[in-house]
Amino acid sequence: MRTAETADKGHGRIDRRSIETRSHIPSLINFPGAKQIGRIRRERTIKGVVTVETICFVTSLPRLRANAAALLKIARSHWSIENGLHRVRDVSMGEDACTVTSGSAPQTLAALRNAVLALLRKSKVTNIARALRRHAAHPLEALQLLARAVADF
Repeated sequence: MRTAETADKGHGRIDRRSIETRSHIPSLINFPGAKQIGRIRRERTIKGVVTVETICFVTSLPRLRANAAALLKIARSHWSIENGLHRVRDVSMGEDACTVTSGSAPQTLAALRNAVLALLRKSKVTNIARALRRHAAHPLEALQLLARAVADF
């Protein structure tokens, strides 16, 4: 068994994470390609209130490629994707509320949302929601932004 721990303090909370991994997986686990199993324990303290969450996982990454500390970092970095992309697409662009479900339209809309986010981020926009509202109210500015991006391409 391998272990690792991290602790972070900020935004009025203290986060502690610990991980235990095993690379010698018993044959009882019927999970093709599994190289490691593990458990992550997250303890968060906010204003003296402690919450604990435990998750178990299976990964195809071998121990030599991703030890316990690396797996803990990978699990933590997942949230940057969630917060930076999925949450923005859902909250600011209403992706989950979209009722388009047939043909290739859902994939096309997802690609367009990603393109808009990439364009805004390339333009150094820090508040996506504000920029979307601004461009909705001033469509010529949105077209100018798109024209500059095409010209730079």
